[in-house]
Amino acid sequence: MKKLKLLFRVVFGRTAFVLLFLLIQVGFLFSCIRWLSEYLVYIYGGIVMLTVLVVVHILNEKANPSFKIAWMVPVLVIPVFGVLLYLFVQVQIGTKVIAARLKAARKETDPFLEQSQAVYRGLEKENQGMANLSRYVKDYGGFPVYGGTGVKYFPLGDEMFTVMKQELLKAKAFIFMEYFIIEEGAMWNELLAILEQKAKEGVEVRVMYDGMCSIMLLPYKYPKKLEKKGIRCKMFSPIKPTLSTHHNNRDHRKICVIDGYTAFTGGVNLADEYINRKVKFGHWKDTAVMLTGEGARSFTMMFLQMWSVSEWKGEDYKRYLGSSALPQKEALGLGYVMPYGDSPLDGENVGELVYMDILNQAKEYVHIMTPYLILDNEMVTALTFAAKRGVEVVIIMPHIPDKLYAYLLARSYYQELVQAGVKIYEYTPGFVHAKVFVSDNQTATVGTINLDFRSLYLHFECGVLIHKNEAVEEIEKDYQETLKKCCRITEEDIRRYPFVKSFAGKLMRFIAPLM
Repeated sequence: MKKLKLLFRVVFGRTAFVLLFLLIQVGFLFSCIRWLSEYLVYIYGGIVMLTVLVVVHILNEKANPSFKIAWMVPVLVIPVFGVLLYLFVQVQIGTKVIAARLKAARKETDPFLEQSQAVYRGLEKENQGMANLSRYVKDYGGFPVYGGTGVKYFPLGDEMFTVMKQELLKAKAFIFMEYFIIEEGAMWNELLAILEQKAKEGVEVRVMYDGMCSIMLLPYKYPKKLEKKGIRCKMFSPIKPTLSTHHNNRDHRKICVIDGYTAFTGGVNLADEYINRKVKFGHWKDTAVMLTGEGARSFTMMFLQMWSVSEWKGEDYKRYLGSSALPQKEALGLGYVMPYGDSPLDGENVGELVYMDILNQAKEYVHIMTPYLILDNEMVTALTFAAKRGVEVVIIMPHIPDKLYAYLLARSYYQELVQAGVKIYEYTPGFVHAKVFVSDNQTATVGTINLDFRSLYLHFECGVLIHKNEAVEEIEKDYQETLKKCCRITEEDIRRYPFVKSFAGKLMRFIAPLM
């Protein structure tokens, strides 16, 4: 009966309506192309000229070469369709509006994200390379590096969930939650009960989730349900029945901020599989961190920036600052933290460059956990060059994938990486959803950013870089414990991999940047 209700909801619900209208628009686009083909003899010269102009534009565009190739193939192989599709994507107004709104929000929040020169000079004395990275993130991403911030690492979503509930109950002023996925179940129901209780106590509660949830996970009018409970709620970029490229830029962030003093981030969404209450792909290995102190300020502003995209009323940012400093005794010796956000609309690939900088600065090792491995040439070069110059580069991947196409694509990179000296392991108990880099017992980053094109180029993401904090040792310790549950992929394993699957993965690399 439950499955029948779900089928009824899918077939007759808003999702089917959206898909139907999208298909109608695609059909209309093909009809236009077919109509044009009837007059091809007369307009052939114009099409050739337009194709040449589009190719020249693509070649000179400021973009990753992988994306250029992915666009040039359809433009040259299917000229009419490829050119029209490219022009359609380039003239999207919705994406430009979101970019403008975010640019304005960043300008408004800049005064509250100033870099402490004392902290920067301290980092400069400790590690010039890390100071240079922090300068890049501040100048081009907008987020400073902080001292005096406590960091607690969670090797599983199960452990994070327990602490998050405790911290939410302590809230006095506000709670901000921004997640890619919220799904009704044990995890969300427990959190929602706390949020409803805090709202009744007068705590300001805001919840934002990505609009993709409205396809299968939550009713489209779910925000109104939360509003009735005293919780301000909205979807980021709701899915609508119109062809638009801004649907491709999802809010993949996971942020929880409490009173501007405590912040959570990592790979853990608000659904039962992330805390192993529901088994989907074996044991779910995920990670998260909790910041206490000044570092939480960046996540507060990060949330407000995204919230403001669909707001026309000005935000009083000052009221959410409060006193975020740890007591002086507690703040000593905590090293440095640098929360950072990444936007697909600002022309800066902050997430990828943070990863690449860790690889380039490493002297002994870089240990990585990621659910996906769909790489551009720059990341392949960074990984293989680090291994070739003697750095131990180890990647833990899932053994039970959640998406077959993503796993096939990942396998297509194994041979090149392994032959260069990169060690690849697969987590045999199930699925790895963690996004972790840890290096040389000094530096680590935990966040939402996968090693794939979607995370590195197309989604809104976030993470936190941790330097010379005890949490780095905890992250490395967890990494070593996780390795004990993994099997190593050898060159022999790669040779034995079925030809059909191997070929399918290599074939999909043509369109990997657009997937």
